[in-house]
Amino acid sequence: MPEAMWVFGYGSLIWNPEFPVAEAHVARVQGWHRSFCMRSVHHRGSVEEPGLVLALDAQAGALCDGVAFRVESGAESRTLQALRDRELISSAYLERWLEVGLTGAGVVQALCYVIDPAHEQYCGGLPLEDQAAIIAAAVGGRGSNRDYLWSTNAHLAVLGIADPDLAWLDARVRALCT
Repeated sequence: MPEAMWVFGYGSLIWNPEFPVAEAHVARVQGWHRSFCMRSVHHRGSVEEPGLVLALDAQAGALCDGVAFRVESGAESRTLQALRDRELISSAYLERWLEVGLTGAGVVQALCYVIDPAHEQYCGGLPLEDQAAIIAAAVGGRGSNRDYLWSTNAHLAVLGIADPDLAWLDARVRALCT
């Protein structure tokens, strides 16, 4: 682990990191894209009715903008344990240290949770319309799948981060829920 611990958020970590943050920067990882490519059977769905959560999915030439958080000094061990408890609940994510470019502030090695494409919960390539139908209906231990989408999209917008797929899903899920 690097001297200062950085964590890259691209989904709910952006708006709910649940660890002490010393500083935060809009940031970018290369070679990965944000995607609703993981079936959620715990946090945003159930075994009977899986939801979808975001993951970093490897893709040559892709970019993903999010937020890099520097963990408060002295809180690294408990933060790592809390993140593992939260993110590795079903082993569909893999823990990786990736190079993350901070907007106007250099490059850091940051802890990232990326999808394991060999895991049974992986569902990359699902059409957006199918994603919208799942997200509109699913509910899990941390709440509704639609609220997860809406919060993530709203926080990306506040940060000035455009994600056309999330914007489309946001509008489509709202239409399905009315």
